[in-house]
Amino acid sequence: MKNVNLKTQLESFANGIYLDSDGTESHCFNFYDWFCNDSSLKAKADRLFKATATFAKKFEIDLNTHYVFFKNNCPMNGSLYDSFSIVDIESSDVAYWVTPKSGHTGMAEIFTKDNGFNEPLYSGNTISEIYENIGK
Repeated sequence: MKNVNLKTQLESFANGIYLDSDGTESHCFNFYDWFCNDSSLKAKADRLFKATATFAKKFEIDLNTHYVFFKNNCPMNGSLYDSFSIVDIESSDVAYWVTPKSGHTGMAEIFTKDNGFNEPLYSGNTISEIYENIGK
């Protein structure tokens, strides 16, 4: 299976097309897994594609060598919450996992492969707060 790159996914989204990581347009709006109603996916994808674009810019993600997929998570204890994963096309390894609001902690969190996803690289009340504090 050939994966589409993040550049193509974001360009397609800007034109109203929601490409899954395999490059197809489907009813799931790039969600790998979800526990919410299907009717909620488009609005969630709208928010997550915008969040992905901002994240990719802030973290200088190579749009040609990565792709994104979304997940609606269902923790054992806590609320449903959404996340996106930035994946290296060549290795298929998740490089970053990001949630605007974790159902476990209530915090925005960014995890990375570089530390084995053992603890957040960054966390804050919101993603915007994280971005404001990076580099301070």
